[in-house]
Amino acid sequence: MQLTLWTYEGPPHVGAMRIAASMRGVHYVLHAPQGDTYADLLFTMIERRGQRPPVTYTTFQARDLGGDTAELVKRHVREAVDRFQPDALLVGESCTAELIQDQPGALAQGMELTMPVVSLELPAYSKKENWGAAETFYQLVRNLLKEQAPANSQHDPRAWQHQGRRPRVNLLGPSLLGFRCRDDVLEVQKLLTLHGIDVGVVAPLGAGVEDLQRIPDADLNVCLYPEVAESSCSWLERNFGMPFSRTVPIGVGATHDFLVEVHEMLGMEPPAPDEGYRRSRLPWYSESVDSTYLTGKRVFIFGDGSHALAAARICSEELGFTVVGLGTYSREMARPVRAAAKALGLEALISDDYLAVEAAMAEAAPELVLGSQMERHSAKRLGIPCAVISTPMHVQDVPARMSPQMGWEGANVIFDDWVHPLMMGLEEHLIGMFRHDFEFVDGHQSHLGHAGGAGAADSSGLSDIPGEGDGALQWTADGEAELKKIPFFVRGKVRRNTEAYARDVGCREISSETLYDAKAHFKA
Repeated sequence: MQLTLWTYEGPPHVGAMRIAASMRGVHYVLHAPQGDTYADLLFTMIERRGQRPPVTYTTFQARDLGGDTAELVKRHVREAVDRFQPDALLVGESCTAELIQDQPGALAQGMELTMPVVSLELPAYSKKENWGAAETFYQLVRNLLKEQAPANSQHDPRAWQHQGRRPRVNLLGPSLLGFRCRDDVLEVQKLLTLHGIDVGVVAPLGAGVEDLQRIPDADLNVCLYPEVAESSCSWLERNFGMPFSRTVPIGVGATHDFLVEVHEMLGMEPPAPDEGYRRSRLPWYSESVDSTYLTGKRVFIFGDGSHALAAARICSEELGFTVVGLGTYSREMARPVRAAAKALGLEALISDDYLAVEAAMAEAAPELVLGSQMERHSAKRLGIPCAVISTPMHVQDVPARMSPQMGWEGANVIFDDWVHPLMMGLEEHLIGMFRHDFEFVDGHQSHLGHAGGAGAADSSGLSDIPGEGDGALQWTADGEAELKKIPFFVRGKVRRNTEAYARDVGCREISSETLYDAKAHFKA
């Protein structure tokens, strides 16, 4: 167990809550103490939903531990069924309740309820939120469809051609508290419809029990979010013979590959190679003269597996960035992330320790960070522009407007979200360069005359504090002024190199001359 101020993923029962809250007619009875009800806030505050998640807590207290907590579970199960009349019931326990070992799922299954009861065994001390969401969705699909599984799984994804209908696919994996899932579903539906492909079931987001039972009616499954849906797609492939697509359509290249993969599996003519150029603005701009400022920018990427992999491909193949760091907190996705990092000549960072991620970020000295909400905080401390590409996220990353990541429009959104921080960073650097000009003023111009650069407060918040934490070295005023003229995205590296040079030559005070000497030394 680790004491920390931040965690990238919650315990697995939060993943189960995401699936229950994403669906219709599904209720979750959670054996948990009163303090574990905090998870409700994730849905009402972050997702800004108008209703609480469909969860009933047993909320046992310390005094209940001396009595029959099993009877407490049964009572809450009975009350939840009578009040909510769900089509399916999930029963599990939180990380704290796991220590009591009441086995609430087995208790509920022995109550002879009329609806399907899915017992969730989510090991809280070895697994985390995304695994819990994937396991919950898998158990739901398996329990509802195992009776339909044919003895001989002969499934033809091209059967639509002689049945007189359009091809039909399912979109599996989107859920609440996923990154832009709502908008991604709408964009992918639109994308497939343009190519004459119908969408049968979207699950778990917005699906009911009857929708899950219709999954085998489709020709194939689209695994939009492998962290949540890959295990379910694999089970459907083994038991129903339903193939599933593995390409996540984030970015122009990946969207084209996704369409080609789906078309080939359905026996359709693949789309034109130039479709992305006609439907997205990213390819044109990234090849234009206006984008030369972006070429070779150093980028550090960290997030969930799917979005980190997609970001690495977009940066290296579509925007001309140089990826200097790649990692994920999703240990289930460690293998493909390591492979992608190796292809880029990097060693992947697989960690859920935000301090290790921040240290790797500082070491890489990037010009742009693509990460989660935590990387935004770390990048701000380091004075580096950042764009959020992955959960965990803040409320500002759940926009009310349409803002997908997938498909052609998703490529446009990504381009805006990633390039704007760099453009604003250039503006901040220019402000810093001319801050000492007599005509510069932080506020609005006044009829009282110029305050001048000397009287203006340095409110950029981007410069590092020279020599912070190093009492042996002192920066002079002219040294600090010269350091501030260096672009913020390499300022930290220049400061470290200069201080290392000063130690080597035995210099206690770092002036502008020392900075110039260090520059010449490291260039030699």
